[in-house]
Amino acid sequence: MRGGILIRKFIIGVMGGSQFVSPDDEQYAYQVGAMVAQEGWILLNGGRASGVMEASARGAKDNGGLTIGILPVDDAGWASRYIDIPIVTGIGMARNIINVLSSDIIIALPGSAGTISEIAMALKYNKIAILFRFDAGEWLRPFQKEEKVFFINEIEELRTFIKKKLEDISHNKKGCLW
Repeated sequence: MRGGILIRKFIIGVMGGSQFVSPDDEQYAYQVGAMVAQEGWILLNGGRASGVMEASARGAKDNGGLTIGILPVDDAGWASRYIDIPIVTGIGMARNIINVLSSDIIIALPGSAGTISEIAMALKYNKIAILFRFDAGEWLRPFQKEEKVFFINEIEELRTFIKKKLEDISHNKKGCLW
């Protein structure tokens, strides 16, 4: 709340594989979740108790953050224990569009087809897509040149970059209070 006016918090979508591509990915996902919480942003992910979803939510919760999980199934029991707000959808992987559209910025860590689909949807809907320690292939290079996708490998660089982009988003929303 600022001056008696409720200010909406930013939602950072953290996407990535349900299985780790590299042994280091768990640590990186945890660091991303921790950074999101430390900045007072809300972490949104696929909500499951596996891979990047579990590690990023754990990082956020260990640092006092709020987490939202968009589950592909109609059973909240599938949610990671680190998810505060499980959203059950029953729509399978189609839930990826909810992940993207509900996020102010998308951070993608290594993953496979589901993660690639979320990156593609972020581009389609003009969301900022940041690939953190993830080279998803040459198909993204033209989008990088157009400044629609960004590749970052260090957590502090990621933090600084997101702060700048969120400031830009805040100033571009005419009539909004965030």
